[in-house]
Amino acid sequence: MKQILVIGSTVVDVTIRLDRLPKTSEDVHVLKQSMSLGGCAYNISDTIRKFGAPYILFSPVGTGAYGQYVEKALAERGLKSPLPKPDQENGCCYCFIEDGGERTFICYHGAEYLFYPEWFDRIDADTIDSVYICGLEIEETTGPNIVDYLEKHPEFRIFFAPGPRILKISEELLERLFKLHPIIHLNDTEVMQYTGEATIEDAARKLFGRTGNTVIVTLGENGAYYEAGTERGHIAGVKAHQIDTNGAGDSHVGAVMARMYQGYSVKDAIADANRVAAAVVETSGTLLSDEAFARLGLSDVGER
Repeated sequence: MKQILVIGSTVVDVTIRLDRLPKTSEDVHVLKQSMSLGGCAYNISDTIRKFGAPYILFSPVGTGAYGQYVEKALAERGLKSPLPKPDQENGCCYCFIEDGGERTFICYHGAEYLFYPEWFDRIDADTIDSVYICGLEIEETTGPNIVDYLEKHPEFRIFFAPGPRILKISEELLERLFKLHPIIHLNDTEVMQYTGEATIEDAARKLFGRTGNTVIVTLGENGAYYEAGTERGHIAGVKAHQIDTNGAGDSHVGAVMARMYQGYSVKDAIADANRVAAAVVETSGTLLSDEAFARLGLSDVGER
């Protein structure tokens, strides 16, 4: 059976809730803090799991206190990294959640963002259907190693969610990726800033012109817009009471990948992803529990 290959980081999310971000030299009190398993790759793989699609979490786990936390938390979920343990500390992400639900990240990057050429020999390419990559790993010093591997396998369907790092990745490296015709997943701010266009429609069309494949732009509570060349359109959002936006983007792209793997159209995949993302913003934390996901009634895995 073909699988989805999820390349990226697994980290400890240190979530800190407070009324608002402090100003320089200001002293504020934290309302609550917690630690949990996170990272874009892990978040996306967990959403894919909930839909019942097979996947490989291709994510290095480093040393140190955060590495120990990640290793233990993965083991509790029946997961183990297929990669050798790097002799480097695992990092973490400090997620500041303000009273209105908006989040601000401060990341300590470690071994979890670095990928070496020989590691990709561990993948049986014949078993891979599609691949997820993130801007954070591509931006790192070993990012070209990921692109080198993907260039050897043009048969893969690539989902690229660069996030705001699209403004930091070299144009040379982006051009190599764009030539692989990835499905691009960005939010409205990111795609407008990168393309310099005045409207979402023009921005998506411009990016489609560079990749020749579907561009998905999330619009928060307003849903998402997609440009697929022969078709395009706005998929309405789902009304939600915003508590915590952390993880909404990861859950959206994970849901799109799972549904498209299961044979759903781009339009229908986005519609289901909008429902998942709306549920995530109504939840404190980056992921839905299995029980909360089940209540959405999306667990069918039949192909369309």
